[in-house]
Amino acid sequence: MGRELGSLRTIRHKLQPVQQARFLWELFNHEEPTNNNHENLLADGSTMTNAQLSVLFFVQMGIILSACFAFGWVGKKFFNQPLVVGEMIAGVLLGPTFFGLIAPEWQQALFPKESISVLYVIAQLGIGLFMFLVGMGFRVDHFKNNAGTAAAVSISGMVAPFIVAILITPWLMSVPGLFTEQTNSFNATLFMGAAIAITAFPVLARIIHERGLSNSRLGALTLSAGAVDDAGAWCVLAIVLASLGAGPMLAVTTIGGGLVFAAVVLFLGPRLLAPLARSVEREGKLTPPVLSITLITLMLCAFVADAIGLHAVFGGFILGTVIPRGKFVEELKKQLEAVAVALLIPMFFTFSGLNTHMTMINNAELLVIALVILTGSILAKGGACWAAARLCGQDNRTAMGIGALMNARGLMELIIINIGLQRGIIGPGLFSMLVLMTIVTTLMATPVFEWAYGKHARASGELGALGDDIHESSQATSPVTTEKTSARSG
Repeated sequence: MGRELGSLRTIRHKLQPVQQARFLWELFNHEEPTNNNHENLLADGSTMTNAQLSVLFFVQMGIILSACFAFGWVGKKFFNQPLVVGEMIAGVLLGPTFFGLIAPEWQQALFPKESISVLYVIAQLGIGLFMFLVGMGFRVDHFKNNAGTAAAVSISGMVAPFIVAILITPWLMSVPGLFTEQTNSFNATLFMGAAIAITAFPVLARIIHERGLSNSRLGALTLSAGAVDDAGAWCVLAIVLASLGAGPMLAVTTIGGGLVFAAVVLFLGPRLLAPLARSVEREGKLTPPVLSITLITLMLCAFVADAIGLHAVFGGFILGTVIPRGKFVEELKKQLEAVAVALLIPMFFTFSGLNTHMTMINNAELLVIALVILTGSILAKGGACWAAARLCGQDNRTAMGIGALMNARGLMELIIINIGLQRGIIGPGLFSMLVLMTIVTTLMATPVFEWAYGKHARASGELGALGDDIHESSQATSPVTTEKTSARSG
């Protein structure tokens, strides 16, 4: 028996990651692996079968969901952080930064290259559905009611990051590997500006709702500014993606197609979806046919956005903004949120983590670059929003609270930088630096807000006790997104 086990170990250590995964699959299915069979696998370069990918996929799912749940729970329970922070960290740890560093053979066997395509497709479905939910939470009335100050904060939160991007991009372009060869300085500057300017709108909504700020001026103002900032950042990213096409005409076609697509959805969408909303109101629930039609429409919008050269997330978000508010939105969230945030989004975090190589920041120059990006992002976003709020007459504590909330990046940042990596704008090194910036800025949002504004407002009676706010928020539906989505999102 010992000799047989030793033989199995010898076989496994000779295998490449894909063959290791097949080896494990054969053991799970009680097939006897032989040395000759696996030597042939190495020689002919054969790939995993669909059945083997299926078995491996369920193992991956179990590990990913367990890791995201565990780290999310620890972050929430002991550090009072949104679940998204723990889940982002879990995704990074499952990748080459930690798991691949301490157990490279097992990490590669669990996530062989052939399986990454499966995770990628599920991740795209997850973020497309997630952005659809975010779009349903977009409230135009927030901006209308706080137009002046919100506009100032929003514009400052966009202009300052682009100034930082203009200053640091030439330096980043001079370092090999941070940007790809196809990326020119103009596109690189726009991308860095969008990456620094983005705000974690859903996690922002979660913090505001959880802290009892939903009906406060600070809450409404910050949500308004965050929504406008995100819209602006996505528009800039759309221009970058369009301009990376094969020639200027394709860029014009993509931008023009995007404008036409957005116009059609925004003007015709409410009219075409109105009968579905009336059906939900009449039935008092979301029936399977209405859900099917809605999902078909979502997939069609995601396809069109991808086909014209943008990204599926644009289609999902734009469609979400035109879904008739009321019972229709409430029922859609009940049906879709749990699947999106508990099952699909963790796949996206892991896919991002598998592309994150913190070990690539392995010399003094790259470390300095990472610190400059982090510091510049915090000062350009949080600092600029604080300054704008002060100039508009807000007291220092309120302005600092606004700056702290606007500085969070979260899932929205991960979506942008993943698009940048997939479309060949940035390299793995810069991607990893931006992941680090995302985690740090999201991690610091809640404690900095509480230090700057929350605890003083509660002490003065302006806000209720934190425990009461959390209890009330757990019983209510957020005006932007419900607890589960916004707790896990960013």
